[in-house]
Amino acid sequence: MPETIEELVKQAIAAAQQAGDLPEFIVEDCGVERPADTDHGEWTSTVALRSARLARMAPAKIAQAITTHMPANPAIAKVEVAGPGFINFYLNAAANNEVIRDVREQGEDFGRANVGNGLKLNYEFISANPTGPLHVGHGRWVALGDSMCNVMEHANFDVFREYYINDHGSQMDVFGGSVATRYMQLVQIIREKGLSAQDAYQLLLSDREAYVEDELDEAPQTHPYMDAFNEILGGNSYGGDYIIEIALEFYEADGDKWADVDEKTRGDEFRERAYQAMLQRIKNTTHQARCDLDLWFSERSLYVKDESGTSPVDRAFARLEKMGHLYTTDDGALWFRSTTFGDDKDRVLIKSNGEYTYFASDVAYHWDKFQRQDYSIDLWGADHHGYIARVTNVCDALGYPGKFEVDLGQFVNLLRNGKPVRMSKRKGTMVTFQELLDEVGVDATRYTLVSKSSNQTIDFDIEAVKQRNTANPVFYVQYAHARICSILRRAAGVDDAQAQTMGMDAVAAQAIGEHYDLSLLTNPAELQIARKLSSMSDMIASAARDRAPFRLTHYLEELASDFHAFYNNCQVLPSEGRPVDSELSRARLAACDAVRRVLALNLKMIGVSAPTKM
Repeated sequence: MPETIEELVKQAIAAAQQAGDLPEFIVEDCGVERPADTDHGEWTSTVALRSARLARMAPAKIAQAITTHMPANPAIAKVEVAGPGFINFYLNAAANNEVIRDVREQGEDFGRANVGNGLKLNYEFISANPTGPLHVGHGRWVALGDSMCNVMEHANFDVFREYYINDHGSQMDVFGGSVATRYMQLVQIIREKGLSAQDAYQLLLSDREAYVEDELDEAPQTHPYMDAFNEILGGNSYGGDYIIEIALEFYEADGDKWADVDEKTRGDEFRERAYQAMLQRIKNTTHQARCDLDLWFSERSLYVKDESGTSPVDRAFARLEKMGHLYTTDDGALWFRSTTFGDDKDRVLIKSNGEYTYFASDVAYHWDKFQRQDYSIDLWGADHHGYIARVTNVCDALGYPGKFEVDLGQFVNLLRNGKPVRMSKRKGTMVTFQELLDEVGVDATRYTLVSKSSNQTIDFDIEAVKQRNTANPVFYVQYAHARICSILRRAAGVDDAQAQTMGMDAVAAQAIGEHYDLSLLTNPAELQIARKLSSMSDMIASAARDRAPFRLTHYLEELASDFHAFYNNCQVLPSEGRPVDSELSRARLAACDAVRRVLALNLKMIGVSAPTKM
């Protein structure tokens, strides 16, 4: 319809100019949009306001001239001039409601926008170190990143999801050493105390729990193994429960075979095995959260030399060298001329001792991404804000100006019944994302984590999010979907088991039939349903442009509210003493089905299920 109105306005301008009511001027965009107030019609054009300077006329006079020459169209009931020069279009009921038929015919293609124009886009998100499980903050990146990718795909971006594995550097040695130390403690307990592996594992867990509870370190006798662990590693360790768990897995697989080998051999073995074990846990968690990535990119692969004797890092540096953006200082350090691109200082790539900086990996990694896709977006935590300029600068220097973007996300405050959940980095205590998914469920977790702008901190109250009542937004939206499914089942005369076999689309087709008259839907609540459905494409376009998947949750809640208002005001099925015309009932069932499909589609894009029964 906006395209139709655009064309009608252009025809009216041409006719007014030919009649001498308007001077000659060229219109590129008639500014057809949804008015904020539905009392002002279904669509409005701001062309008169946009053309005032060109026409050298008051916008209201331009609007009046356009309206006078507006061609007739059977879909438009009336056209009015309002305010300083808005041209408001009121559709007849059939035209306004035709979106209901569009939804039912287009299915999951409904509401698509063409913001991306097929652009090949790399979206990198989560990207936590493989030295521990994903925490709740990482969980927000899962929800935001995956939902954003889904939205951008619906807006015609060719999206590639990527996870950058930070598996290069000394933290991997620390991680492997932590697991090896716990393994050796298990062996010690089993040998000295004659306990089973499981009992030894429980002893270490209890010892660690006593350490966590001893906040002031006043009772070291209650946690001797944890104290020994810290002493052996000098505090440079990972001390969470998961370290003991991985150590137990290695013992159950190999027994004590690694206890009597030299420390380096054991360290090398445990570093790699612990890394693979943790990476698999991370992959399992993201999969459970309904987020599957296209590529898990290993940072250490950037330093592997190919048959030509060069690594991706070497090749990226050669590119920068060729373009004149590198220099070496007297102490042998290699630097990138970041100040050329507006940075406050140049950035070191290789230190004077030959050690590569983390930034060196960034350079090679982003160079690699641009060999595969045309545009790159990274989702980072807000604490990485200071890194944006240097990475942007190096992307510009590599020859990709304006093609790199960073989306920043704020963190999550985890609460239980309004009180902060205690966590300690020093003690290695935290609520993992996996634990949150297990307790709260994927649906409520993902919905809540995506429900606010990434620029806002989220207060995630575990107990509130678990509530199954209409005060909980995800329940409220899912309940609307389930309620519609119940209506359609009753109309089709099928029970739950039959509906499950048939699928809800087939149930709806049986309930509604092929022919229904949408012009019968004239109640304000019915018209509002159609208006809200019609706004989905614009919402998707804005969410994709602004990187704002939270708008889908707002849209879902508004659509669910509109449906509940419709259901309360418009009887869909006949009941005892309350007959409903069969044709009107079919049209209302079609409206219900359209809402069901759009609810399910938007829920799917944010990774939330659409239950058919609650």
